[in-house]
Amino acid sequence: MSEDYAHGRRDGLRLALAILAAEEAKWAALLGESASWRTNGIRQVRHKTLQVAQQRVRTALNRLTPKGEAGMNEELASALDKIGL
Repeated sequence: MSEDYAHGRRDGLRLALAILAAEEAKWAALLGESASWRTNGIRQVRHKTLQVAQQRVRTALNRLTPKGEAGMNEELASALDKIGL
């Protein structure tokens, strides 16, 4: 796999993480706010689903990180810090 292609895939995964983080924050703010137990339950499920999706995207991103590096890639670390992960 060429480095440009791998870099593009990592950028796409970082974008997906940013979108998921924004959606999770939106649903986290709404948890328990409704008078309806059904609405609150749906919001909890959506929030948890977004958390699971973030973890899966993080796992995929870690698999794309070059193996020869001892720690986290500087580019990856800054992107994760930017979105609050």
